[in-house]
Amino acid sequence: MSIEDIYSIYIQHPVISTDTRNIQKNSLFFCLKGQSFNGNTFASEALTKGAAFVVMDEQAYAVNDKCIVVDNTLKTLQELALHHRQQLRIPFIGITGTNGKTTTKELIKTVLSQKYTVLATQGNLNNHIGVPLTILSINNMVEIAVIEMGANHAGEIDDLCKIALPNYGIITNIGKAHLEGFLNIETIIETKTALYQAVKNVDGTTFINMDDKLLMSYADTINKITYGTTESADYYGKVISDGFLCKVFLPKTLTTISTQLTGDYNFSNIMAAIAVGQYFNVSIPTIQQAITSYQPSNSRSQILQKGNNIFIMDAYNANPSSMKPAIINFANIDHKNKTLMLGDMKELGEESLTEHQQIVDLLITLSFKQVFLIGPEFSKTKHPKGWSIETWDEALHIISHKNIQQAMILVKGSRSMQMERILSLY
Repeated sequence: MSIEDIYSIYIQHPVISTDTRNIQKNSLFFCLKGQSFNGNTFASEALTKGAAFVVMDEQAYAVNDKCIVVDNTLKTLQELALHHRQQLRIPFIGITGTNGKTTTKELIKTVLSQKYTVLATQGNLNNHIGVPLTILSINNMVEIAVIEMGANHAGEIDDLCKIALPNYGIITNIGKAHLEGFLNIETIIETKTALYQAVKNVDGTTFINMDDKLLMSYADTINKITYGTTESADYYGKVISDGFLCKVFLPKTLTTISTQLTGDYNFSNIMAAIAVGQYFNVSIPTIQQAITSYQPSNSRSQILQKGNNIFIMDAYNANPSSMKPAIINFANIDHKNKTLMLGDMKELGEESLTEHQQIVDLLITLSFKQVFLIGPEFSKTKHPKGWSIETWDEALHIISHKNIQQAMILVKGSRSMQMERILSLY
């Protein structure tokens, strides 16, 4: 069956399901495969639970004529998403970067939603499966799509761009992350900047942080809108020091925008949303209200009050280029009782020990009431006595007996470290 034929079925059943545990009736079910499962084995169950059709790639599991057998289910999902994308005549804003892409995506969605019907990537469904699923969730009511694209190996952004066909693009920044998959920073740069090339290929427009010299070095031959702290930028602003929350001042309109985001490192994410909003003719007062009301969640620069302690939960992910500014920002906050609870930074490959040691060396130069370094990678570093805790059982036991009170606590680590477990103690 051709993609056009499958697309005709999709038009009649425009809801995609991939998990029989939360299948929707009359949906189009794709039997995807993973390291520990074979989606083809769920074909019969999917039909029983109400799927209209099942797309699969193993004939042996086909039970009736509602089973569409293809060569490769994942490839078919991606081709179907591309075909759907080619029918759409709306702005597609592609977002990638080492840090801040989800926060930037959410801020842009919040701003644009004040004027348009916006479809944005849910959560962090930003990979070779999530991007097609996001595109296939776009209906004819959507006026702007905001597509987050992540990568942990070479060439991945180019692959995703060939499905999403973005005509607008934002790279938040480029730093050290997923070095196990990329091996070196040069490969990361090449992979991320593929978004610029994809936008250029369709004569689209990129939004670029003018303060980022690396990103600007790739901007000479592309249509661009600039933002940042430089007055010559198309949209420029300044950071206002306001405790531990980021506040932005826009000199051209004499507008101050308060936020619920911690850290000056969120300034560029906020400015990206301001630039995109103004470009798409959202008024400054509306942008101001949207950004001020945005509340971070899922441990992304999230402020939580637990008893008499204040937690800065920045624990959705961590890599060297996000850990260092988070620590420095925390050090600059005026609070007499600051505690750090940091987890390992994963996927750094051969650079892991070096990068973790650099974090420890930075911490030694700063003054914190208490420091807890959790995980086997930090335990390999040369660190002050009492800082490192190798296992979670030890960490929970030790921290629970510290009786930390009236403290401000920064919690940060890679997603797999599940740093939110600390909150169970409070």
